[in-house]
Amino acid sequence: MTPIIIEEGNIKAFEKPVIAEMDKGFAHFEKDLTSVRTGKAHIGMIEDVKVECYGGSLMNLRDIASLAAPDVNMLTVQPWDKGVMADIEKAIKASHLGLSPVIDGDIIRVELPRMTTGRREELVKLVGKKIEDGKINVRNIRKDFVNMIKDAQKGKKISEDFDKRLNKTLQDITDKYVEKVDATGEKKKNELKAF
Repeated sequence: MTPIIIEEGNIKAFEKPVIAEMDKGFAHFEKDLTSVRTGKAHIGMIEDVKVECYGGSLMNLRDIASLAAPDVNMLTVQPWDKGVMADIEKAIKASHLGLSPVIDGDIIRVELPRMTTGRREELVKLVGKKIEDGKINVRNIRKDFVNMIKDAQKGKKISEDFDKRLNKTLQDITDKYVEKVDATGEKKKNELKAF
């Protein structure tokens, strides 16, 4: 967490670390949403799949292979070490994505099945859960800062009036980020419904 300076009358020194932490939380939420398939293949769907290889160590797929999306329904995985092809295939099959990889010579082809209406509805629900998780993350960040404000007020570093101003500023920033999470999540839901 960014170092925080809470001193009487200095709201800007408080706002910067709050916004920095909220940005980190929002970036995590956006990254989490990229793993949800909309209708087109993109490498973000599989790049973080954990592959157990080299004697049991877990590695992200992007760290052991070259990934590509040659067309809208196909992903290709080209391992740098051909000895881990079976491990990669096993990891993709075991992932929550419902994909069936096929080894084709030096590459692994992952054809994405056409999405049914039922699957789209499942993914919309999943996005809804991710939206709620994103909001919880933002609120947890707010809670951490509220506790810091309380500690500063108890330690007589700030006045009661300034405590209220900081809390209002913090709530305004939190509301802005909750709205960003909602808007981004709704956009993803609309993408899912559009295909």
